[in-house]
Amino acid sequence: MLGYLKQIWNSKDLRKKILFTIFIIIIYRVTTQISIPNANLGAIRAIFETNQFLGALSVLTGGSAENFSIVLMGLSPYINASIIIQLLTVVIPHLEALSKEGEAGKRKINSYTRWLTLPLAFLQSYGMIVLLNSQATGGVPIIEGGIDDPSTILPIMITITAGTIFLMWLGDLISEKGIGNGISMLIFASIIAGVPTVFGQSLFLSLEDPEKTLPFTIILLMTVFITVFIVIITEAQRKIPITYAGRGARGKSDQAALPLRINQAGMIPIIFAVSMVSFPQVIGNLMTAANSEWVRNLGTWLSNTLQVNSTPYLIAYFLLVFAFTYFYVSITFNPEQVAENIQKRGGYVPGLRPGKQTSEYIAKVSNRLTFFGGLFLALVAITPLLIQQAFTGLDFGSMPLLISGAGMIIIVGVVLELMRQVNADLVLHDYSKFY
Repeated sequence: MLGYLKQIWNSKDLRKKILFTIFIIIIYRVTTQISIPNANLGAIRAIFETNQFLGALSVLTGGSAENFSIVLMGLSPYINASIIIQLLTVVIPHLEALSKEGEAGKRKINSYTRWLTLPLAFLQSYGMIVLLNSQATGGVPIIEGGIDDPSTILPIMITITAGTIFLMWLGDLISEKGIGNGISMLIFASIIAGVPTVFGQSLFLSLEDPEKTLPFTIILLMTVFITVFIVIITEAQRKIPITYAGRGARGKSDQAALPLRINQAGMIPIIFAVSMVSFPQVIGNLMTAANSEWVRNLGTWLSNTLQVNSTPYLIAYFLLVFAFTYFYVSITFNPEQVAENIQKRGGYVPGLRPGKQTSEYIAKVSNRLTFFGGLFLALVAITPLLIQQAFTGLDFGSMPLLISGAGMIIIVGVVLELMRQVNADLVLHDYSKFY
């Protein structure tokens, strides 16, 4: 391990990239601590302490939401814009054509994503402010002067929107001059930043109260187990053998493989599911402030029925993640196009005819993998919540989770990709010694 780290440090270009990435992450972490003027931080933090859903949001934003910082929304508007553009690529012929134009088309699509992020960040900032204000205890507004005055709320919305654009710029800097995907690195830093605090609180509780020692130990063991499980499934793939005629030495056939991952959808189904399963609760929380009694009652029912960690919430969350996995893979993976590309390159799957028969076989394999991939994502998403529910049922009390299931998938994905890029740069560094 020390030898590997020494090898990384001795590579001048890699060392510069890593130090630059760390520098940008430090800037990002500083911005999460800069609160918007006139914000009632005491009232805002009280909301996040009592609301489990908003508490989970605070963890994913690295504390920027709890601090009501200038980067309140983090990169969530950009993530939503990316998902929307990716879905529209299947529907709009122009975007579909751009996606097939290589690097130039990719840059154009990225440009559309950034432009779409701007209005989304502006609208989401207003929604977040209204949601937080509706949850304020004792009727204390989260912003001095209230949120009804346009001269008060508009500058705040513009500031939050500018904060999201600023984070996009930081992410681009990491992608260009640092190491790893910039956006992913910032999201990774947001999640990791909250782990020491949660770990310290859990450790303190276990030391102060012997009854908390067992749940704390269980949480640590389950975190390690789930992480190992995620790594195994993330790296797992089914290789479909492909033969390319006449490409090998002396005109012999060349053997290759088409790798299909079990988790083809990545984190996207969980993002979809969280948005859908939390939407009724958000609407319910807003309805509780209505003047009509039946609207208030309906809002209370929605909030209580789909409360985080409740059985209906867990069932809905599991089914939505599983369903969205199939939906996302179906619109992003086209077996017919894959079979066509294999045929154009002079390849074929042994024992199958090129064209329709090959595409049907690839679709069949993909559907089977998607079934297990959907189960994997759904289980990882709800397992930490089930642990919390089990602790409550066994009278262990409340013990905060170190990382959510979604957070662990993001961390594992970013770390694995980072290791691949570091190893690739090390190989280039070794080759440069011969020139």
